[in-house]
Parts: sequence; C-alpha cells; structure tokens
Amino acid sequence: MSNPGLVLVLNSGSSSIKYQLVDPEAGTAVVSGLVEQIGEADGPVADHAAGLRLLHQRLTESGVDLVTVRAVGHRVVHGGSRFFVPTLITDAVVAEVERLAELAPLHNPANVIGIEVARADFPNVPHVAVFDTGFFHSLPPAAAHYAINHDVATEYGIRRYGFHGTSHEYVSRETAAVLGREPAELNTIVLHLGNGASASAVRGGKAVETSMGMTPLEGLVMGTRSGDIDPGVLFHLYRTAGLGVEQLDELLNRRSGLKGLSGINDFRELLERRAAGGASGEAAGLAYDVYIHRLRKYVGAYLAVLGRVDAIAFTAGVGENVPDVREDALAGLDGLGIIVDPQRNRSGKGARVISADASRTTVLVVPTNEELAIARAAWEFV
Repeated sequence: MSNPGLVLVLNSGSSSIKYQLVDPEAGTAVVSGLVEQIGEADGPVADHAAGLRLLHQRLTESGVDLVTVRAVGHRVVHGGSRFFVPTLITDAVVAEVERLAELAPLHNPANVIGIEVARADFPNVPHVAVFDTGFFHSLPPAAAHYAINHDVATEYGIRRYGFHGTSHEYVSRETAAVLGREPAELNTIVLHLGNGASASAVRGGKAVETSMGMTPLEGLVMGTRSGDIDPGVLFHLYRTAGLGVEQLDELLNRRSGLKGLSGINDFRELLERRAAGGASGEAAGLAYDVYIHRLRKYVGAYLAVLGRVDAIAFTAGVGENVPDVREDALAGLDGLGIIVDPQRNRSGKGARVISADASRTTVLVVPTNEELAIARAAWEFV
C-alpha cells in the first residue's frame, strides 16, 4: 500500500486524536483512525503523548510506506488575531500556539503536543497549521465585537473568534454541492455537534455569525463545557464558594455541559441511561433536554440573523449519528418551513437530505471532513 504523495493529518482534540493519511489530489484517505478516551479515568490512553505513540505504531503496522508522507497538516484550534490562513510551522509559530492556550485550554496544549511529536517523527517535510478560527476571521464587526469597554477589548484582543471553522466552511460548501447550487446562492445554518459543539450562520459562503466566542467555551451545551452562562455566576461562586480562577476554569471547561448535568459526556452512554430510567436516567434526560433547548435557541436566532434559510446541515459525531437530536432540535418548526421527515432522518448514510418534500428549508446530514480540507491546505506547501 503506497502512494507517491500523501499528507498525514493530525486532529488532536481535547479527548481524542483523529488521524488520516490522505491523498490530497484524489481526495481519499489511505488510512484513517481514532485514538479516543484520552486522559479519562477509565480510558485506555493516559495522555496525548501516549496517544500519538499509539498512532505512529498503527501507521507502521498498516503497511503504508511512511516515506511517501510529503507533508503533515495539523488542526490548531486557536490562532488568535495573528493566524487565520494555513501557516508553515516554525518554532516561533509553535511558541505562539502554546501562548494562545490561555484562550483554548482544552485544545491548544494538545495541538502543541501533536506538532512537537510529529515534527520529531517527520523532520524533513513541511508541517502546516490550519486554524479553527480562520473561517470566522471576517465576521461582520457587529457579530465579532462584544459590548465591553472598547479600549480594554483592543488591548487584550477580546473579540469573537469562533471555532470549528474548517468544519463549518467544508460543510457549508458540501451542502451547496449536494443541492447542486453555488455556495454564493445559499444561506445555511451549520450545526457541528460533537464533544465540542458549535453553530454558524453562513450567508453566500461567508460566515456572519457563530456560537463560540473568544474561546471555545461560549455557545451550545457540550460534552464537558457549559456553553452560554451568565457571567455573574462566576462572581457569585468567587464570593460565596471561594472558587479561584483556575477552579472556575476547571468547572466550566471540564466539569460542566453534559458531564456536569449527568456525570457523563459520552452521548451514546447518555442515551442509554436516558432510556433505562431511574435516578441516573432522570439526570441524563435533563442533560439531553437542556442540550436540545440550547440548540433550538441558536437555530431560532440564526433564522433571524439570516432572514432566509435555504439549508440546515447537521455534522460531526452527534450531528451525523444521533437521529433523535436532529428530530428533537427541529420539532414543531413546521410554521417556519422546517419539517424533518422521520423515515429519511433514520435511514441512509453519507451526505443526504432528511427534510420532507414540503419543507421550505432543506435539512441535511453532511459528514464533515476536516482532514481532507487540512490535507489540501498542507499540500499547497509541498
């Protein structure tokens, strides 16, 4: 198994490492895999460094000649104000990505580990960072700015950066392709629902709103992150519970969301507990309801932002694989021209339409392929 030119793509997330060896010209993956449950109490992989060692072992055992790896593309979550296009990785770039970990504490440290290990394993090929924030760099000022003191915001780089941009851009373009339309013709809501979750409003191929903010903490309910919360809660916990900055960071980023409400952040297990009933099932049911309620709020908000919505696309692990979420998130919106067909929603694979023929807005499932997008970006440097 060999190819004259492959790109190794590393997507080192908060609790998993997705990897692919991609033929960027054919648009196909030669090898793909996932190292998951990293750092979890009962998980098989202690940390990201161990996960990357396991990944390299799997690649070697796959039979691929790793000499054919011509570039390595890295998903990097936060690029700050400086990085918003694919960037050749140098020591200075690594240092800046590491510094930006204060804005993405669950992800940038894992990204840095992936970069450092891969640069050691593949020292003679270009390593390219593709930034999650890139697609949202050009958000309209009204969407990008927070209503806080302008001087403070300017001095400390406070703005809405947005995340999962590679996925949102890819899925919005694929949605247009599925519908046989040009991206410039469509208004689309993209719902990227994984352990991290985000929504975007895309008008004519350009992002005009997104749910994540200065950090990946804002917005939808996520696996371990709270999403939207009254900032006053932090002041209250500081004054009454004596929680410091690090404890509050830990609470909102790692002990909230589905895990905070139910004790688990694996959506499959959440659904099993919800169906089983009992005390744990009640907690899982509440977590699910809060998750769906927040999701519906964002769909409604983006309907207002866009005015006309041609398509709603579900993507990522939960969005692609949990029919209940798709159905419940859009239930009762017939009056707004959004009707999910139950049979279509629970059948089929790959990119597909799941809305009823009578639905004015087309609802789709569109598998994301951040790896292919990253591979093509990295290939430009070969």
